[in-house]
Order: sequence, then structure tokens, then C-alpha cells
Amino acid sequence: LSASALAPWVAQPAIQVTPLDATARAKPLTPAIVRQAYGIDRLPYDGSGQTIAIITAFDDATIAADVKSFDTAFGLTPFATPGTANGGSLPTFTVVKAAKMDTPKDNGWTFETALDVEWAHAIAPKANIVLVEAQNDSGDAMIKAVDTARHTDGVSVVSMSWGGTEFDGETLYDSYFTTPQGHKGGNGVAGGITYVASSGDHGARAGASWPSVSPNVLAVGGTTLYLNGDDSYNVETGWSGSGGGYSNYEVEPAFQRSVQHLGIRSAPDVAYNADPNTGYYVNNAGVWYQEGGTSAGTPQWAGLVALADQGRGNAGSIANAQALLYGLPAKDFHQPTTGSNGYLARGNYNPVTGRGSPKADALIPDLIGAGGASSSVSQTSKTSGSSTVHALFSAVPIDVVRALAAGADAGVAVAALDRGTGSQPIAGLSARRGIDDLLWVQPAPIESRTHPMSAAAISHFVPEATGEGDEFDFDGWDYLSEDGK
Repeated sequence: LSASALAPWVAQPAIQVTPLDATARAKPLTPAIVRQAYGIDRLPYDGSGQTIAIITAFDDATIAADVKSFDTAFGLTPFATPGTANGGSLPTFTVVKAAKMDTPKDNGWTFETALDVEWAHAIAPKANIVLVEAQNDSGDAMIKAVDTARHTDGVSVVSMSWGGTEFDGETLYDSYFTTPQGHKGGNGVAGGITYVASSGDHGARAGASWPSVSPNVLAVGGTTLYLNGDDSYNVETGWSGSGGGYSNYEVEPAFQRSVQHLGIRSAPDVAYNADPNTGYYVNNAGVWYQEGGTSAGTPQWAGLVALADQGRGNAGSIANAQALLYGLPAKDFHQPTTGSNGYLARGNYNPVTGRGSPKADALIPDLIGAGGASSSVSQTSKTSGSSTVHALFSAVPIDVVRALAAGADAGVAVAALDRGTGSQPIAGLSARRGIDDLLWVQPAPIESRTHPMSAAAISHFVPEATGEGDEFDFDGWDYLSEDGK
């Protein structure tokens, strides 16, 4: 791995730690309270068959004992004891360390590790967890750890509760947040990987944080969660510390065009309770703490993705869940209408809370229906008369194409090719949408969407003089005519 651009970059854990204090205005949140508040306890999923990889820096010598204490305190499914047969009934917890481990200057990363492992487990208690400990917190070491995780069989989601300032050359490393060809994800079947990262804890003034701002990553921002007297959900506001903003280097991905048309990537994509004043119980080195920050929401969103992957079964785990989340209806999210990190928490999307926090009992079924093992590169063909029009684009979820393809106009044929399956056409696909939004804007009825690209529209648009190899533009996309009229 080349470290030329990453050499000066250092990862920072996005975490806020508070010693337990009897005078605190609120007790830390427990797994049961969080699962109730976000509707997770109303789902029939527990993460079985899935593996969550967690990336942290340095070694945490007490993590196995800490998570055992956490599980005992809150009645969670314990991990299998290493070296014993459990018949597959218990999830496994595995620690993968770099060949050489440096000594940290402080124990901040152990707080991060404890939070990540314990709360990913709280949301998806039957999911396996692989903790990948980087040699240190340098960019090169962290990327090596990510690369280890993505090449581990069974991994369906990677949690990264850390980040840092954007840098020139960051886009060169975005490919590490993709699914390797031939990867076996959840349930041991071919599937994708979703990468989840915290957006930071210093508000908008710090700017967007990498890697969360990578288009290949699901960026998690922060809220302040308020509960009713019975611990049920009341309301959320945008947390002032929630990292968010607009990238200096990353291009706007197609999936964000349903909420903006700026040409640059913005973050976060979603949110979760992060205010340290409404933080979570965490056991670190045998001591209980209250922890918050966008680091808290990151492993919990990873757990939610694992639940959706479980629901997908043998259809394969989801790659790029962030792309699918923009296509889900507003009813799947709690979207705060107050609060600010420098930007205002307003509307269907904002750089404080993204699309909002999860209404898991609505969101997860919809994500299961929308998701699928995605391709790295897809190609669609539309035919009108004797002209075939091609458009190339990246990271297209095949099942999104399939879901939107029903009810096509006659004469418009769409063939989706998946590089991961040998570039074989997926039969039966057709569409009446323009490519721009067809692949990403799922929930609205096809009839209500804008910019329809029907057979007649293509026939009308394609210049009569178009010959094989001629290029032209339609609806913001570059097209190549294969066959002349």
C-alpha cells in the first residue's frame, strides 16, 4: 500500500467520554432503551449469519473481558468462548492484530474500541464481530486494517468510528471502501460490504471528515435524543457537535441528487443519538463510563445494516447501503427540525443529520426490499428504432435497477451488467426513467417522478445523423450511439 498521500494524516476517534456521575442530568442509555426508542426491538432480526468488522487503532488488552461484563450487565447474548464448540448457536468475537503493534500515547482508543464492540453487539446481538486493530492511528495503518477487513470472508459491514481532515489525494484511497471481487458476505454467500464512518464531533467548523465523506461510505452524524417518561421516543434535535459539510475533493454521487444538485459530496448521510449528555453505558477496563459522539452511532448503524443483511438471506449482503438509504421514504426516518452544527437541521436532508435517525421497524424492511449485492460497474442500454444508446456509471445496486424496472414503456430495453458475475446481462429489466434517477430514487411511484425518459423521448432526441460511435448528451449524461440509423 502506498502511503504517499496518507503519510501526514492521522485518524482521530470521534468520541466523548464522561465518568459516571450521580449528579448527571440523565443516566446513560442502555441497550434496551435504545432498541425501544429506535424501533429495533420490533424487528424479527438479530444479525444471525452476519459479520461486522470494526476498525480501531492500537491494542485493547481488556476488550474481551469488557464486552463480557457489558453482556452480563444488560442480558445480551454472550460471544462463544474461544476454542470451544458451540454448534453455531453463539456469535463469535475475533481480534485481528497487525504484525507489530505500537504503544499509544494515551488510552483514548481503548474507549473507542469498547464503545464500538459493545454497541454493535447491542444492536445485532447474534452477529459475529471481527475487531481489526491497526498498528497505530496513522492513515497508512488504518487503511491496511480496512483492507484486512474487506478481504475477510463473511464480513458484510465495516464500522469506522474515526476520521480526520480532508486531504488532497483522498480520492485515491476511496477504492478501499468497496467490495472485493468474488467476496463472500453474510451467510457465506456472494454479497457486498457497506462501510460506515463517523462524521466527526466538532460541528461544521471542522469541515467534512474523511473517510465519512467518501461516496463509498455511509456517513453518520449526530443528534440529541429526548425520551418520554416510559423511555419511549419523544423527539431529537440536531447535535451541535455533529460533523458535517461539503467536501473539498469528493464529487457528488448520483444517489445524493435526490436531495441536492451541487456537484460535490456532502455529509452526513444519516444520524443517531451522539450528544454525550444523552450518551451510552460503556465498560472499559472494568470501569463504567458514559460515552457519546458520532462514534456511538457508527457501530449501531453498522448493526442496523447487519440486520438488513440478515433479512436479505441468500440474496446477499448489501453494498453501499448509503446509496439505497437516499431512495427510502421519509417515513423511515426521524428528521430533526431544530438544532445546528453551524448548518441548520431542516428539511428532508441537511449537513447536520443527513436524512435523519432510523425508525428501524420501518427502515429495515424497506432497506431489505431495496438492497442487494451490488455491482462495481454497470451498463445500461436503451434502444429506440435502430439506435442503441449506452451510458456507463459506477456502483449501481443491481436490485435497485430490478425494483424500478417494472412497468416499462414498450421499446425501451435495459440490460444491466454486473462485473462481479462476469458481466452477464440480467434478464427482464426495462425502464421508463432517465438513467440519472432511475437507479437511485426508489420510493416514489414511477408516474410521479420527473424527467421521464420514454422510448418516444429517446427516439425524438437521438439525432437522425447519429452514427456508430457518435457521442451526445441527454439529461446530463454522456451517451454513445452504437448503431447508426
